[in-house]
Amino acid sequence: MTADTTLPSYWLNWRFLLCAIWILVAIVFSALVIWRYEGRNKSRNRQSVDEHEAEVCLYEDEVWGTCSKSVHPIWLLAYRIVAFSVLLALLLADIITNGVGKFYFYTEWTFTLVTIYFGLGSSVSIQGCLRYYHQVKPEQDCYNRTDAEGGSYIPPTLGEDSDMVSHTVSLNHQSETNHRTAASIQGYALQIVFQMCSGAVVLTDSIFWLMIYPFLTAKDYRINYLIVCKHSLNAVLLLGDASLNSLRFPFFRMAYFVLWTGIFVIFQWIIHACVSIRWPYPFLDLSSPYAPLWYLAIGLLLFPCFGIFSLVFWIKRRFLSR
Repeated sequence: MTADTTLPSYWLNWRFLLCAIWILVAIVFSALVIWRYEGRNKSRNRQSVDEHEAEVCLYEDEVWGTCSKSVHPIWLLAYRIVAFSVLLALLLADIITNGVGKFYFYTEWTFTLVTIYFGLGSSVSIQGCLRYYHQVKPEQDCYNRTDAEGGSYIPPTLGEDSDMVSHTVSLNHQSETNHRTAASIQGYALQIVFQMCSGAVVLTDSIFWLMIYPFLTAKDYRINYLIVCKHSLNAVLLLGDASLNSLRFPFFRMAYFVLWTGIFVIFQWIIHACVSIRWPYPFLDLSSPYAPLWYLAIGLLLFPCFGIFSLVFWIKRRFLSR
């Protein structure tokens, strides 16, 4: 039988004290990490930009562009629109069927966040593709017109040809590095939400399929189509986007994922302090003497959950660098 969570004795004990310490330390440390790295983006000098560019900088074209020049950005736009439409339809169907009470669960928080990501990503991709079209099309027209109106052509010698190629590559490289603009606040928000989703979907789906489904499903509720989609489709669609996009994946932004999870736990504490209802996940129940160990274990689980997508991006970089 579930203990009464509104009684003072449920909270005034060593179990809650330890769990509260875990949560508060994680939240404070995450806030410090965000302040250190995100604050440095605004106040650093030109030298530090060069040193840490690969870690924290994000360019505008990386928000809506693809990881390979052979893949047109329109494909990423189409993918994001389709993914957003599917996720939004499933989310609305779930709310209509089960009510807003589904937001009592971390799964619903995560699924909504993934839907927001694809909605925001679709908006950014639309803007980027329009900008891409207006920039590339006039350049192509100008090049074709110049090529058609040009006079006689004298091919360069072998030495001149090699010098010309190297000079052109050098100019193109300088042009790309000097004229690329930093991403807007909307672009950075997209990257942050993506990285929050990356850890959250792995945490949600792994806990469901490895813990809840094998041991608790038969007693508590039945599996249906919506439940399966919410614990699998979000991760599949996010992996597809990760394979196409050109976003960076700095590991320090795991701090946002930790904050997201910590806020959910505090939200549950507030609800259960006011109303005595069943916990959404058994390992959150503070009446168990093993509650501090459960909280610590879930906290440590955040690292491999976030690390899986970090590994995906590392593999993608190695593959594309060949």
